[in-house]
Amino acid sequence: MKAMVMALISLFIFSLFFTSSGEISEQPGVNYGQLGNNLPTPTASVSLIKNLKAKRVKIYDTNPEILKALENTGLQLQVSIMLPNQLITNISLNQTFSNQWIQSNLVPFYPKTLIRYLLVGNELISSTTNQTWPHIVPAMRRIKHSLTIYGLHKIKVGTTSAMDVLQTSFPPSNGTFRNDIAFSVIKPMLEFLHVTNSYFFLDVYPFFAWTSDPININLNYALFESNNITVTDSNTGLVYTNLFDQMVDAVYFAMEGLGFPGIRIFIAETGWPNGGNLDQLGANIHNAATYNRNFVKKVTKKPHIGTPARPGLVLPSFIFALFNENLKSGLGTERHFGLLYPNGSNIYEIDLSGKTLESEFKTLPPAEDYKGKAWCVVAQGANETAVVEALSYACSQGNQTCDSVQLGKPCFKPDSVVAHASYAFSSYWSQFRHVGGTCHFNGLATQIAKDPSYGSCKYPSVTL
Repeated sequence: MKAMVMALISLFIFSLFFTSSGEISEQPGVNYGQLGNNLPTPTASVSLIKNLKAKRVKIYDTNPEILKALENTGLQLQVSIMLPNQLITNISLNQTFSNQWIQSNLVPFYPKTLIRYLLVGNELISSTTNQTWPHIVPAMRRIKHSLTIYGLHKIKVGTTSAMDVLQTSFPPSNGTFRNDIAFSVIKPMLEFLHVTNSYFFLDVYPFFAWTSDPININLNYALFESNNITVTDSNTGLVYTNLFDQMVDAVYFAMEGLGFPGIRIFIAETGWPNGGNLDQLGANIHNAATYNRNFVKKVTKKPHIGTPARPGLVLPSFIFALFNENLKSGLGTERHFGLLYPNGSNIYEIDLSGKTLESEFKTLPPAEDYKGKAWCVVAQGANETAVVEALSYACSQGNQTCDSVQLGKPCFKPDSVVAHASYAFSSYWSQFRHVGGTCHFNGLATQIAKDPSYGSCKYPSVTL
């Protein structure tokens, strides 16, 4: 009872922050990536974005051709731009440099191009070293000050974070930020977002959470398709019917734990891969269309449903991504997140306005369930410090789990944490799966169907 009372109090406090904050469109936008050598021109791409009925678009730089193509869009397409990761430190240390960057990359296009959000870096906690982290919030402050100098007060400043900023995420009410960033990085960031009335931009991928533990996480629960599957938070009594809400609320509770219950979450990325099934399981057109259509249905539903911890709240969002991008690095799934093929044709039908009924879409091809050998490796972007701890755990489980990665053994090279941990994860999974061992490791691992063995180094596998 006490937990429920506290939850209600938090919701009341939360509502006070939003009574005068104004409405924001619930209609999703799309992430327009450019890592392909066969993509349409910016002008053609903007036309395709309009055809999808997107309300907003996010690009990962300040490409002048794209910003020019986005001028005077008839649909008043809101635009999000990004400061490159490699400039964060210099921006944080030099206000003049920050001013010049805004003058060169934003001022020439505004207001003809409706730039509304400026993201200072992309998943900096996940993709840069801890030497960069102290510069994140100072860089955000510099950029905000530069915008003020040029009278660009309406542009919100933020930065994107992945789910690996959390130390714990289950049940959602136990959500807490990692010890190494909670007070040194995240709390100052939340203070900045609170003062400037901006958003916590979050990348949420139930796909990766599901692939890391498909035995214990039901696929339909990850796809918004669970009819009778629910998860109840034992602390609050809140009931979850899908994995997305569960992940988002863990971040809401983590922010509340640092004293900021009223900061809004903006979904900077979410989506599901339409291919690359040889690299990660569950990646197919059927699942991608199911997830993205259901996501659109969720966020555009009226009255707004929000999440269990923030009911009735509009959840602004971008779906990843506009195109399949053939130059993206990593597993094959990374190159198959598009709503469109590079020639501009639909991979599957989708209407980002949410107005097209499911019955009006063409029948989807059946899901292709993979049956065969699978391996467990380190997930792309996993925090290396956490991977070291997981490697130590896997190697401590006996039965020569890590024998082959020792000096002089066939899997010692390449001598890297990721390589050794990937072998150890596969070895652990193959030995202990029959007694409940999973390819999870606190979300650091993922299943693949492509044999990572090389030379005389043979990775153990399981058969699905």
